[in-house]
Amino acid sequence: MITAQGTRLIFRYDSEILWIESWGEGAVRIRATKCAEMPDDDWALTIPQSPSGTVHCDADGASLENGNITLRLSNAGKITIYNRDGKKLLEEYARNRRDVTDPLCSAIEIEARQFKPCIGGDYHLTVRFESLDPDEKIYGMGQYQQKYLDLKGTDLELAHRNSQASVPFAISSLGYGILWNNPAIGRCVFGKNITSFEAYSTKAMDYWVVAGDNPAQIESSYAKVTGTVPMMPEYGLGFWQCKLRYRTQDELMDVAEKYHELGIPLDVIVVDFFHWPRQGEWKFDPVYWPDPKSMIEELESMGIKLMVSIWPTVDRESENYEHMLEMGYLVRTERGFRVGLDFQGSTIHLDVTNPEARKYLWETVKQNYYDLGVRIFWLDEAEPEYSAYDFDNYRYHLGTDLMIGNIYPSDYARAFYEGMKDQGQEDIVNLVRCAWAGSQKYGALVWSGDIASSFESMRNQLVAGLNMGLAGISWWTTDIGGFHGGNPDDPAFRELFVRWFEWGTYCPVMRLHGDREPRQPQLGTTGGAGCCSGAANEIWSYGEEVFEICKKYISIRESMRDYIRGLMRQAHENGTPVMRTLFYEFPDDPMAWEIEDEYMFGDRYLVAPILSAGAVSRSVYLPSGVRWKEQNDGGIYDGGCTICADAPLGVIPVFEICS
Repeated sequence: MITAQGTRLIFRYDSEILWIESWGEGAVRIRATKCAEMPDDDWALTIPQSPSGTVHCDADGASLENGNITLRLSNAGKITIYNRDGKKLLEEYARNRRDVTDPLCSAIEIEARQFKPCIGGDYHLTVRFESLDPDEKIYGMGQYQQKYLDLKGTDLELAHRNSQASVPFAISSLGYGILWNNPAIGRCVFGKNITSFEAYSTKAMDYWVVAGDNPAQIESSYAKVTGTVPMMPEYGLGFWQCKLRYRTQDELMDVAEKYHELGIPLDVIVVDFFHWPRQGEWKFDPVYWPDPKSMIEELESMGIKLMVSIWPTVDRESENYEHMLEMGYLVRTERGFRVGLDFQGSTIHLDVTNPEARKYLWETVKQNYYDLGVRIFWLDEAEPEYSAYDFDNYRYHLGTDLMIGNIYPSDYARAFYEGMKDQGQEDIVNLVRCAWAGSQKYGALVWSGDIASSFESMRNQLVAGLNMGLAGISWWTTDIGGFHGGNPDDPAFRELFVRWFEWGTYCPVMRLHGDREPRQPQLGTTGGAGCCSGAANEIWSYGEEVFEICKKYISIRESMRDYIRGLMRQAHENGTPVMRTLFYEFPDDPMAWEIEDEYMFGDRYLVAPILSAGAVSRSVYLPSGVRWKEQNDGGIYDGGCTICADAPLGVIPVFEICS
């Protein structure tokens, strides 16, 4: 049975309740449940929307129209979505005999919306759509360590892991975007014969669909319902220095002072993990960081900001553990010893989905860091890193039936965002390992995790950054050089490092990081001294030739400050990616939809990274409709052609649109 309640369509059949309503510009939100009532969680859709659109019921079912989008609901409950021109965008995949007049009627009895009961009262949900066009291209969905920009034909886990971030918003070449608005652990398949989304434990189906004339319009509509990043502060525009790990105050200051003496601009330097006595004691260890206040003041005098790593893990031996346990601020395990990680102590995660726990974390951090002058926080270990089936350690969070993995990073960043907002700070940046849909509005700058130091890994990061931007995470960065391994004295690694550094210049944030070889010995046995450190990872650590190349590219980054600031303004106001696929800027050029190893840095520069060892040139496609100038040699080219660009070590092919 179909009824209309204002601009909402309601369908009931057996135990299912289905709601369909307009939600933003040219968009609809679709929810269903087999619970007694529809849950009221908004998840990523937290930006209030004014009622819009019209609904109409007739003998064959009902329809909802909202700007660019029209949804048709049959009397049997099947959903089909069209754009304003009548082009079919999405159609539920149903193979049953509920409507024998449906051309796809079948006796195999497969539901479009399948709720399979789980022990405990929830459902394993599967939602199925027709694959309307085998040539459809799909982009977005967050960050996965694989080489495909076009996700058609891929099978994606909807879960966070170290270097994997599930942000389930996809853009289709057919002219729509879809948000799977459910943070449960699950799976998504963009098959040739079917598209499906799964949530392994949930109370409701919830997804949002938008129709648009081009990717930019779709992205803008998505930003209006999920939020945008704050305005990037000035320190986010330049070069950031980091390594695993500066062990003492003296080590860090020696590096900062050398950059200053060499006259090389440095915006941010990072104090990584275990600068604290124990996990869950959010403060500097006085043994190795004896005067952090004066350190921060000296850095500020050199124009350098300090970023501090914060972990949500709490050691059972920490000074805060018993209080946090008593107050219910810690994640619970299903049974047995309450431990989630065994790294430098037996630890459990802080429960940042608890508002009181978020407040406690921020108040502690404020006293021990913020009041000393720290304004940038690296929110590490935020996924947490457990598979969907690791029920012994992380099953269901605090009695709700959401797996903890996916919504957690948003709340982690939210703790710091809300705390800093309360202090009157507007331009807020939180470096996080993972994010979910909507995390951007909490100042989430996502980096791509602990990745390999290899050209193959670098190639994957290019795809990851572009798809993160399309999924709404416009602030993204990667460890220049990769994280795992790499010896600064190895000529092969020096080549990789240079190619990554060249590319990092044209990423939203330019950040050097990594755990270099050979590993450095422990300083002692207490606090952070019990952790090893990687080898030197400063730009002078790689020899004179590499040093001069790095200086050149830091200078190029500095020369683009005004331009990058403008890109950050677009991201803040409209949700526009900073790194953009070619088709984002040139949607009418068919070849722009085929290219996966080039991108636009904003609307002016085309960047073609060198992604293989030994390469000194590469093929570059220049989109049609404009003329292009090569930055290296000044050559002018008409668009719509493919050229061979020279790229000796120290040169990345970059082309600027001719004015």
